[in-house]
Amino acid sequence: MPAATAISVHAQKLPSPALRRFAWAVLWYFVAVICWGALVRATGSGAGCGDHWPLCNGTVVQHSARVDTVIEFTHRITSGLSFFSALGLLVWTFAGTARGHLARAASVTAVIFTLVEAVLGAFIVKLGLTAQSQSPLRAPYLALHLTNTLLLLAALTLVAHLLGRKRGYTRATVRFTAPIGATITVLIVLVVGVTGSLAALGDTLFPASSLGAALAQDFSAASGWLVRWRWTHPVIAFFSSFFLIWLLVRASKKTAHWDNRGLSALVLVLLAAQYLLGVLDVVLLAPTWLQVAHLLGADLLWAALVVLTARVTLEPAVEKANFSA
Repeated sequence: MPAATAISVHAQKLPSPALRRFAWAVLWYFVAVICWGALVRATGSGAGCGDHWPLCNGTVVQHSARVDTVIEFTHRITSGLSFFSALGLLVWTFAGTARGHLARAASVTAVIFTLVEAVLGAFIVKLGLTAQSQSPLRAPYLALHLTNTLLLLAALTLVAHLLGRKRGYTRATVRFTAPIGATITVLIVLVVGVTGSLAALGDTLFPASSLGAALAQDFSAASGWLVRWRWTHPVIAFFSSFFLIWLLVRASKKTAHWDNRGLSALVLVLLAAQYLLGVLDVVLLAPTWLQVAHLLGADLLWAALVVLTARVTLEPAVEKANFSA
């Protein structure tokens, strides 16, 4: 075959549009499951199935179930389906991509984090760290659970993003740029998410009757550490914005492969929305619907940030095409 008509081996097996759509659908499904999990915590429904897992109150079918049981059991069903959707994404990704495609590694990682998510959920139930439990183990388990959740979302986001790439999607065709700065930014945003989950737990366990009472709780020596440490979330969130600005500035200069202006604008809008929701959360004393909305905004911001970071740090390199004589 003449050199002019030679075709790259990798270009012969680009993911199908159906696979790309499925990857994004799986991501949004996981976001919905996570938001429902926030509803479980905010309504104190975590003990709706007792200390049984994976069964609910020792059975599969619930007769004359209470509201908290319906909420918790629904979360368990949707969580179970999320594992099969992640597994299906892994199988389809391996079948529909070339060897060495980075989406394969990301899909394997997503399945692993999904399994860890299930194990952590089981421990939380079996140890009774639900509803109004004030066990000293609850906060560490919640922090670990939220960390795993965000890493899981990051893996699913990378699968969807990488499947949509036409260049720079294999180990041999990417080069890493600014990995240290991007890693620090992502880790700080991760810490913001964890401190936010702990602040939300404090709001759930120690609700205040008014804004003044809530502020008094924050500075009272008699309050538990979850309440007295609520200030760490807005403070860390504020300082994280400086790192996000660095990433946005760097992304705006990286225009050789993608136009990052639209995605950067989306990150800014989502960031502003999160600050607004955070203020409302404090002023309105963290109603359930606002807690769920705040978490939804955080998940969307996290997904957008992951894609932007991938664009900045995983740049397409010159692909070495294989030719046939």
